[in-house]
Parts: sequence; structure tokens; C-alpha cells
Amino acid sequence: MSRYNARTVEPKWQKAWDDAQTFLATRDETREKYYVLEMFPYPSGRIHIGHVRNYTMGDVIARYKSSCGFSVLHPMGWDAFGMPAENAAMAIGGHPKEWTYGNIEAMRDQMKPLGLSIDWTREFATCDPEYYGQQQSLFLDFMEKGLVYRKNATVNWDPVDMTVLANEQVIDGKGWRSDAPVERRELTQWFFKISDWSEELLSALDGLDNWPDKVKLMQANWIGKSRGLQFAFERTDGGDAIEVYTTRPDTLMGASFIGISPDHPLAKELEASDPKAAAFIAECRKGGTTAEALETGEKIGYDTGLKVKHPLNPNWELPVWVANFILMDYGTGAIFACPAHDQRDLDFCRKYGLPVIDTFFALDDQTPVTTEAFVPPKTDTVKWVDHFAGLDVATGEEAIDATIDYAEKAGWGQGVTKYRLRDWGLSRQRYWGCPIPVVHCEDCGVVPEKKENLPIKLPDDVTFDIPGNPLDRHPTWRDTPCPSCGKAAKRETDTMDTFVDSSWYFARFTSPHASTPTDMADAEYWMNVDQYIGGIEHAILHLLYSRFFARAMHETGHLPASAKEPFDALFTQGMVTHAIYQTRDENGRRVYHLPEDVDEVNATLRATGEPVEVIPSAKMSKSKKNVVDPVDIIDQYGADTARWFVLSDSPPERDVEWTASGAEAAWKFLGRVWRLAAELGDGDDTDLDLERATAQAIREVTLGIETFGFNKSVAKLYEFANTISKSKAGPGAKRKAVKTLAQLMSPMTPHLSEEIWAHLGGEGLIANAPWPEADEALLVQDTITMPIQINGKRRGEIDVAAEASKEEVEKLALAHDAVVKALEGREPKKLIVVPGRIVNVVI
Repeated sequence: MSRYNARTVEPKWQKAWDDAQTFLATRDETREKYYVLEMFPYPSGRIHIGHVRNYTMGDVIARYKSSCGFSVLHPMGWDAFGMPAENAAMAIGGHPKEWTYGNIEAMRDQMKPLGLSIDWTREFATCDPEYYGQQQSLFLDFMEKGLVYRKNATVNWDPVDMTVLANEQVIDGKGWRSDAPVERRELTQWFFKISDWSEELLSALDGLDNWPDKVKLMQANWIGKSRGLQFAFERTDGGDAIEVYTTRPDTLMGASFIGISPDHPLAKELEASDPKAAAFIAECRKGGTTAEALETGEKIGYDTGLKVKHPLNPNWELPVWVANFILMDYGTGAIFACPAHDQRDLDFCRKYGLPVIDTFFALDDQTPVTTEAFVPPKTDTVKWVDHFAGLDVATGEEAIDATIDYAEKAGWGQGVTKYRLRDWGLSRQRYWGCPIPVVHCEDCGVVPEKKENLPIKLPDDVTFDIPGNPLDRHPTWRDTPCPSCGKAAKRETDTMDTFVDSSWYFARFTSPHASTPTDMADAEYWMNVDQYIGGIEHAILHLLYSRFFARAMHETGHLPASAKEPFDALFTQGMVTHAIYQTRDENGRRVYHLPEDVDEVNATLRATGEPVEVIPSAKMSKSKKNVVDPVDIIDQYGADTARWFVLSDSPPERDVEWTASGAEAAWKFLGRVWRLAAELGDGDDTDLDLERATAQAIREVTLGIETFGFNKSVAKLYEFANTISKSKAGPGAKRKAVKTLAQLMSPMTPHLSEEIWAHLGGEGLIANAPWPEADEALLVQDTITMPIQINGKRRGEIDVAAEASKEEVEKLALAHDAVVKALEGREPKKLIVVPGRIVNVVI
């Protein structure tokens, strides 16, 4: 085969791997294990080029570790529950189950041609009853341990999809799927007690040395540890005091009003007796509960007419307002407002004509508070106006501590540490999710289902022609005997948040067919995940919930203590981008064009020659027609070309732009590598220079893979291939070098490498061959090549002994023909030698 044909070669080797069960993960106590996992995909029906990059990265690591002798676990599954399937069912009149499993089959068929070293025998979807039945079993174990509870809570409610939305599912105040304005609603919800682990989840971040710092910071901010003062304002009407929590008690002398959440118990009292208050609170509930919605939305309030006494001066009375920007589930649901030093409070006070009291003397460079609040720093030195803690000048941190100490000694306040992290509300009012395994009995209350009755399967005979949860109106599924007393009862019709499904799948992969959530022997062998790979968009909730779940699974006997932090190393990859090609119609509106319709070189439409505007490195979007279909790429160039391209050029943590010219260049290079192998003859000769180049290639490619510098490995492989091609060595030396080249390329281009390996007589499959080791003696350089620059421009090079002195290097440089010619018998103005690097002659 003089010309490499990916269409025939790639399926051949994929079949060979399958026949040999090459990638079957085996628990082998005699070998060290390695568990590599990419975040599993949602079965949308089509893989995209971002999938190719993500899974290729994991595959490089898996194949490399296998070659190094590890027992490798590299599984694949599907994050398959959720609203998109229900929306699709409503749109096409089908069933979420059929839509989901059809998409899984389609995506599996698209992924397998990539040649990924996946153990497909461990595949599962989270919508498989075998999987979610074990999830229900975990839920019951969590219940027994007190890790799950039920309470009334204010939630984000999507009035179109008719379900609760998590904060991250609310975009600009609207539901992420329906685009309907989100409302606040109070519902009885199930919660995981993740807040009990706030401190541990925070402090344990320090031990995650192989996680990106930005991810750890995002998690720390989300957990949100703070120390502040909790105290109560006495009401002038004799009613219950209003308790507040503040992280800036040093600003108490700037208090302007007391604000309470629309969901505060006092607001509910007023709602029942004051029609105006009721109307205002109803208006507040039309908005979402996210921090973003509260921060960016209009700040509105209602003056309750109530007043409270300032704790430091009973003659100083403050009004009580209901304010839409205060959350009930953080602190106490009530605040004292200090508008001079909080922008949100300032906007509110300017709107309603409330006083603004500057607590601090102006700093030298600070103007009086008008439209912008002065937020006092915690570290810089500032001056307090008659500060009640007796401080004239102090840092903010000192002032906060002094204020807390003052309040505690005076008996009107208490220093408290709080966390922003709230308990995880997992109830969702939808069909396509894991049923919550409890029964509601009039006599017994909330009763856990018996484990022998698991899984509680979703009924298939449901319709979506009426908004809301079909489980609520499915009597033969909903109505069931009470597991405790046997009387007629009703199942819980809420299903679990899909984040639950993805919070323990990594553990299930260790024993996917076990009759319990995990098999402890398998879990002890395979856990932790040694390398986890996925997008930065999952940096907070998915990873935080998984960390919580691992701890809860340890508490309930499903994971060893060593797996409480489930992911030893985390890598967040960049996106694959593509240029957008657009023209304008007669009305000036943008018209987008598919990449295949554009001549990239000339930036014109192929059909008409019309110039196009090119927007480079844009996120791929179907609406902008800049999406690259991996199936088309594989059909045209082969999987190895796609794999090679997404690993080259850009560091893997950064975005890489897909271009047709880049893909074609990758394809041509792989063709050259094949011809290099195909045209080799036989021989038993050796070549020291080629052996040195081989040792250097082994060292640098290995280092690149080990440090996630795949682009550096690829660059070295380009260089090594060119070195072999240009080498004057005999066929025997080149044959040996090309076999090593094939081994080093095999994690990136496994099909081509197998073909070269077989052609050159390699034993067995290259996938099973041990990783080459560099001869350390060959890495010790006797001579080095140093470029010579004349007035900053490269004019030649010299070979010098590695241990040559500066004087010896200068002598050789001055004797170089280019230098002699340039000097014309003169002495150089300056001769600069950078040892081991470069010589610069200034004339």
C-alpha cells in the first residue's frame, strides 16, 4: 500500500482491538491501576468536534499508561435524564425513552470510528433502570444516615416547563430551556445536607494539588466561608426582634434601614394582614432567586411602617423595609443597610430617599459618597467616625474583629462563621428523571420504599400533551401500598435533579453490573479517578456535588475512606473553535455560510466569488453555520487526522481553531509518515546520530504526555519524523527509528501506528507493546550546535564541545567563514556568548 488509506486501515484495526479485547479493564492486583475518565456526554444525537478533543486527550493518557504496564480503566457512559428529552417528546410526539436511546445508539456509532481505547462492556446510561435503581438504593441509605430531608423552600419555578430550576439553569432571569420568566414559588422539596460538609469541602481543596487553581478558587468562592456578627434589632412595637447577620459590622454606625426578604417570617405575617404588602411580595415572586437576578435586577422595596432600635442607641430608630434583593436562605434573611458603603444599598436608598451616612472619614483620594458607594477595604488603613469599638485608626480586619469583640462583651451580639453553600435541593417536577423512592401514607407519613422493590421504574405509558409532570396524573403508577402498613398510599412524583445522576457515575464504573451501588473490592482497587477531564463549565456544581457524594457514599459504606476526594487530578480543556463566514444581504442583515462553501485562502464564496467577512476563533454554533461535523471529517480524512489535529498547535487548556487547511496539513503529514515506513528497506546498520535523536524524542514526547503538553509532544514528533526523513543513515537504522516513531505516535494516531508496526514486523499489536525507554547514555551530549548571529541576524552555526569554555567558543566563532567575511579584517565591537545557546557578533 503505497498510499495510506484510512478508510480501510482504521476499521481493520478497530476490529482487531475488539477481537483481542485489548481495552477490557481487568482488576489485576499484581499491577498498578490507572483510571482515566472524561466527563460523560449528554446523548443529544450528534457528537461534535469538542467531544473529539476531549475524548482524544483521555485516550492518549489511557493508551500511554497501558503501554507503561498499568491496568487501565477507561469507560464510557451517558448522562441521559433531563428536560431536553421531554421537550423533544413534546415537540415530535414521541417518548423521551425512545428519543434518548436512539440518540445513544447514534452517538455510539459516531464515536467508535474514533478508535478510542474504551472498555465498552462497562457502558451504561443514567436512564437505565439498573443504574437509577442503585441510585435509589443510595438515596435510601442517605436517608437512613440523616443526609436527606424534606422542607418547604423558595425555589426558581419555570411556569412553562412547570418544574423547579437550579440557580445555574436560570439565565438572565429566564428558564434555560423555555426562556420563560422565572418565578419564586414555595414548595416542599427534598434536600441533601451538603452544607454539613461546608468546612471539609473547603479545607480539602488545599490538598488537591493536581487541580487547576482557578477551579479551586471557584469552588472556594461558591462555598463562601465568612466570619461576621449576628445580633438582633429590637422592634419598637414590641414584636419579635429582627435578627441580622453581617460580615461588615464595622459599618453599623452607617445603618440606614433594616431590610427583610419577601420570604422572611415577618414578611409573611404582613402579607396576611396588609394587602399592599401582599401585592408587593407577589410582585417580588415573579423574579428568580439567583444572585445574578437579585444583583442585576431593579431594587424595589416596601416600607412596612415598622421601626427598630439601633443596638448602640435606643433613641436611634430605623425603618423596616421588605426588599426584593434579600435572600431568605443566606444569613438570617434580614440585613441592616449601610448605603454609603454598599452599592446595592445605596441605589435603594437614593431611590426611596433614605439617609446615607458615611461611616468613614474620606481617604485622601476618596470623594464624598454620591452615586458610588465607598466600599471600605479590609486591609488598608481607614478612619472611623466616632467608632463605637474605640478605634480611631485601624485596618478593616482589625475593626471587624474589634466590633465583634465589643458586641460579645456588651452582650448584644455573637461572632458567627457562616457559609454561602446551601443544602442541595434535588426535587424536580418532571417525568424523565430518577424517581425518588419514598411513599406518602396518611397514617405513616413519608415512608422509604423497601429495597427489594427497587428499582422504582418510570412508567412507559405517559403523554406530554398537558403541561406538568405526567407522574402526577398516572394513577396506576402513583397509587401504591404503603411499604410500612400496607394501606393505600401515593408515590413521590418528584424526580431527582440530573446532577445526582452525574455525582456518582465514576464510582459505578468500577463495578457497573454489581447488585449494589458499588462492589467494595472493585472500588478499593480502581478508585480514585487518577485523571478526570472535562469542561470548565462544570467547575463548580458537578465537581462539588461529586465531592459531597463521595463523602456520603463513604459514610454509607459504598466507598473507601481514600475515595472521599474522588478525582486525584483534574484537567479542564479548551474549546475547538471555527471561523464564522458572513456576508450581508440587501438590508444589511448578516447571512452566515458553511465552511465548505467558502474559499478560505481568498475569503470568498466558492459559488459566486463574493468576498466574505471572517470572524476567527469563534465558538461553534449551528445558527452561525460554523460547526464542524466529526463524522464528515472522519469520512474525508480518517479518525487519526482528526485526533492529530485537535492535539496539535494549541496547548490543551486553551481553545484551538479548526481550519480546513490545518486538517489537510495534518492529513498530508500522516501520509508522509506512512510513506517513510512503506519505502524502508532491510538492513542491520546503526547510526549514532539517529539513535540520539530517537532517545531525545522518547524523552520529550513522554514528558509532553505526562504533563498534558500534547502539543509539545506533537511538535517533537513532527521534528523526529523530519529528522528520520533527512537522515543519511542506512535502512536498518531508519527502520528501528520509524518503529519507535510509530510507538510514540500510537496514543495520538493509533490506527496508522498499528499499520506501520505490522508492516515493519512488530510483534503483536502496538497497543500492547511496552512504551519505549530512552537510553540515558545517548541523552548526554558530547557536542552542541550554537547559532551565530551577526548584528542580530542568524548567519551560521558552529558545533562545539558541550564543555567548551567561553574562550574556545569565541575562537571558533571568529573563525567561521560568515564572521570572517563580515569583519573584513576588523575586530568586532562586541562578542557575546550565551553558553550553550548562541553567539552574537556585533560589528
